[in-house]
Amino acid sequence: GFLLIAALGIWATVFWIMMIVHAATHDVENKAMLIILMVFTGIVGALIYYFVVKRKFSNQFSAPRK
Repeated sequence: GFLLIAALGIWATVFWIMMIVHAATHDVENKAMLIILMVFTGIVGALIYYFVVKRKFSNQFSAPRK
């Protein structure tokens, strides 16, 4: 019960932070808008970012550009 919910909450928070960091460190379109969107929408925004933007990057083995 509670442990499962707590573990999901921790995972969701870590995932959310990882997606914000990915957007900040990679050359993505509309970077500022995406980061603001994820900050205000939380895990929902992070999931949308993952499926729309990040999966394209996983096919490329390039170092992040700043």
